[in-house]
Amino acid sequence: MRRLHELEARRRTLIARCEQQRLEIAYRLAELSPAAQLSQWTRRAPTSAASHPFAWLVSLATLFVMMRERRLVGWIGKVSAGVALLSRASAVVKLLRQIRSLSAAVR
Repeated sequence: MRRLHELEARRRTLIARCEQQRLEIAYRLAELSPAAQLSQWTRRAPTSAASHPFAWLVSLATLFVMMRERRLVGWIGKVSAGVALLSRASAVVKLLRQIRSLSAAVR
């Protein structure tokens, strides 16, 4: 009889642990939903994206892709070309800043 009570107590403990794990998994899955990620992004956006204008462009493109999944394949080429163009433009801007700082140092 004692062994039966021990097994029953262990069973209740395991069921409670399974319930805790199930709740934790449900919580983590809820965090992965697009609505939750969007709300987290909007809370962080004023501080992180204000200093990174390219982050705004990427986030808008991401939102557009999430809303229009069917057009994802068609937009991949356009997005990659845009990113390449923006990276080259940022390199040109950086070069112009260096030239300005050199010309200011010469004067």
